[in-house]
Amino acid sequence: MKLFDPTSKPVERAIKLAPRPASPRGLRLGLVENTKFNASPILEKLAERLAQRHQMTVTVRNRKRSASHEVDEAGIKALRAQADLVISGVGD
Repeated sequence: MKLFDPTSKPVERAIKLAPRPASPRGLRLGLVENTKFNASPILEKLAERLAQRHQMTVTVRNRKRSASHEVDEAGIKALRAQADLVISGVGD
């Protein structure tokens, strides 16, 4: 009998993290809504609180076609150019 072992060792790779801002104050905020139930209200409430506490402003809103779809190239380009911080919302 031949058995197949589907496991493999993890592949190690270097990950370059984005630099952290010195302060959240005044950052431009991008919101990515994934179309799940309650994702939009959660993101909007979070954005409202960040605006009150840290004077952040929402500069980009992106709505994915579905939770399983990625943000399209135009959306990624807008987020990179117009947002300092991006929050992706998950609902349910």
